[in-house]
Amino acid sequence: MPEEDLVELKFRLYDGSDIGPIRYSSSSTVAMLKERIISEWPRDKKIVPKVANDVKLISAGKILENSKTIAQCRSPFGEPPADGITMHVVVQPSLTKTKTEKKVEELPKKTACSCSIL
Repeated sequence: MPEEDLVELKFRLYDGSDIGPIRYSSSSTVAMLKERIISEWPRDKKIVPKVANDVKLISAGKILENSKTIAQCRSPFGEPPADGITMHVVVQPSLTKTKTEKKVEELPKKTACSCSIL
């Protein structure tokens, strides 16, 4: 693999820690990156994604699509920084968690009125 075909990436997690930097081929897909992130995820974190769909990658302010390659996602603003490209990792709650949270929210809320009529 030619040296210029490799891109150095690191992934910034929600708590400011990083996975990487790791060199990837520019033909690697975002889905492949997500699989690697899950396999490298620190097990001591409170939030741990289970599958690739639990993770979103953000680069240059854009959410990256699974089918895109690194080359297609690159920012057109010149050369990447010398220390590599940083992508932000957002962990989405799985669908089952979302349904559970909605059920809790749908329960009647007890509110205390502190209004006074004068």
